[in-house]
Amino acid sequence: MKINENFERRGLFLIEAIVFDVDDTIYDQQQPFKNAVNRVIPLVTEEDMKELYIRFRYHSDENFPKVMANKWTLEYMRAHRISQSLIDLDYPHITEEDGLHFQKVYEEELDNICMHEEVKRTLDYLQEKQIPIGIITNGPTDHQYKKVKQLCLEKWVPSERVIISQATGFQKPEVEIFKLAEKSFGFTAEKTLYVGDSFENDVVGSKKSDWHSLWFNHRERSLPDGEQPLFDMELTSFEQLFETIQSIF
Repeated sequence: MKINENFERRGLFLIEAIVFDVDDTIYDQQQPFKNAVNRVIPLVTEEDMKELYIRFRYHSDENFPKVMANKWTLEYMRAHRISQSLIDLDYPHITEEDGLHFQKVYEEELDNICMHEEVKRTLDYLQEKQIPIGIITNGPTDHQYKKVKQLCLEKWVPSERVIISQATGFQKPEVEIFKLAEKSFGFTAEKTLYVGDSFENDVVGSKKSDWHSLWFNHRERSLPDGEQPLFDMELTSFEQLFETIQSIF
C-alpha cells in the first residue's frame, strides 16, 4: 500500500462518503474475459492473457467516447477492441463478425460474474458503519445495469446512488460526471473518496473534481508516460482493500 504525503498531511478524517467503480474493481473482470478468449480464440497463450486483457481495456476506454459522440456504433467498437488488441500482440487479424461473436461469448461469461470476497467484506463493513456508498461506472446503460444487478450491488447501494455514463451524456474522467454525482448523491467533493482501477478514468477524473482518490491498482500497471502520482492512496491487491478502508472509516 502506498500513501502520498499530501494525503497524510490533510488527514483521513475529512472523508465521509465513498464511491466505487465497477469493472475490475467490484469484481475481477479478467476472469470472464479469459474464459471468453479460451472459448473463441484458443491460439492466445496463457502468457499473453494478462497483456491482452490490458490492451482490451485500453481500447475500450479509448474508443467508448466515440460511441458516446455517435461517431461509432457500439457494435463496431466492441468488435474493434478485441481485434485491435490481438493485433497489438501480433496475433492474426479477426473479422468484425468474429469480433462480435467474441462479444456474445464474453457477455455470456459476464452473466457469471460475482463480487470479490474482499469487496463484499468491505461493503458489509461500510454498511455497518453507515458510510454512504455510491457507484460511477462508464459504459452502455443496459450492459452496466445488468452487472449491477448480477453483483447484487443494490444490497449496499441504493439505485439513486448509481450513475452509468451513457445515461448521463458524460463519462469518466470528465469532471461533469463527478459533479453530477455530488449533486445526485448529496456528497461533498473534499469529503468523498473514489475507488477505481483505471488511472486515466478514475484517478485523474476524481482528482480533477477535487475528490480524494484511491488507485486500486491490483493489475500493477505503471503510471502512464508523463503522468504524476495524483492518487492519495494506491493498493496493489484485493487483499489490501478491507484493511485500508477500515483504517479510513
